[in-house]
Amino acid sequence: MKKDQTLGETLRRQGVSRRSFLKFCATTASLMALPPSMIPVIAATLEKARRPSVIWLSFQECTGCTESITRSSSASIEDLIFNAISLDYHHTLQAASGSAAEQARETAMQENHGKYILVVDGSIPAANNGYSTIAGISNFDMLKEAAEGAAAIVAVGSCSSFGGIPHANPNPTGAVSVSDLIKDKPIVNVPGCPPIPAVITGVLVQFLTFGLPDLDHLGRPKAFYGQSIHDRCYRRPFYDKGLFADTFDDEGARKGWCLYKLGCKGPTTYNACATEKWNDGTSFPIQSGHPCLGCSEPDFWDAGSFYRSLSTPTENIGKAAVYGIGAGLLAGAVVGSVQRARKQSAVKAHQRVTIDDLDKES
Repeated sequence: MKKDQTLGETLRRQGVSRRSFLKFCATTASLMALPPSMIPVIAATLEKARRPSVIWLSFQECTGCTESITRSSSASIEDLIFNAISLDYHHTLQAASGSAAEQARETAMQENHGKYILVVDGSIPAANNGYSTIAGISNFDMLKEAAEGAAAIVAVGSCSSFGGIPHANPNPTGAVSVSDLIKDKPIVNVPGCPPIPAVITGVLVQFLTFGLPDLDHLGRPKAFYGQSIHDRCYRRPFYDKGLFADTFDDEGARKGWCLYKLGCKGPTTYNACATEKWNDGTSFPIQSGHPCLGCSEPDFWDAGSFYRSLSTPTENIGKAAVYGIGAGLLAGAVVGSVQRARKQSAVKAHQRVTIDDLDKES
């Protein structure tokens, strides 16, 4: 694959149809909460985009983030990521090893200085530079060297975003996040243990299309981390009515009631799990009957018991529902759900029309 080829040229050479490409653009627009009118804008921008060099560094990690992105169930998304970018270094995925692998990294850094995207997963041991090394180079030194010529850094996973599990007490390696060490480059945090595949790919596509995304106070893209899981959870109406499962096998659990009392961290966790879900939109932990652990938040491992409820008194919520306040909340939730459903139906209809029209034009 030639690096000077545009994405459109690369896809056409590989036999990807215009319609498949537009479907991907429609999915991308939906992921970023953009109107259907932006689909042709995304398509035009991506078609003209040059394949950027990407260097992926893995430090103190479990390979879960790599496993996540490679198990993307949508072939078009996976194909776009691995063909829209030039993945010049990733020691888990690349065929080269040893000195040949490191030469590939050094060459990519030299030839694309100031232009490549640096992806990092895993925390960096700050207490002992020699604790974790690659080709005899400490994680700290490799990060500093690679970050110097990067256009931007994407920290994938909670370990690189916030320190993750290696950062948990007692933190023997002195694990820190990318942003703790790099202060002079734009950094986009994509936390999760691991992040949802569509979120990882969506962030990279958003960067290729519109540049740096709008970030929240923790450096996370608002398009994916702008709302709490609680706000979008299908069990929310039960919360508003004061209906909670007390154990994992009681009547409430069997009826799908809210898992708040079982330690669900959905109200304080910002992520797209409730909307994007996992395994091609099949499910997510809460839908499977397990409370959210808050893995996309800083220090989630040390934040408290996974199965202890948050401090808000759930008893008051239940009483309020009985006396009418909860009924008002429920009514609002129902109206909001109906409005969202109508909006989503309209968006899907517009997407279908837009794709058909653009397909005909092409």
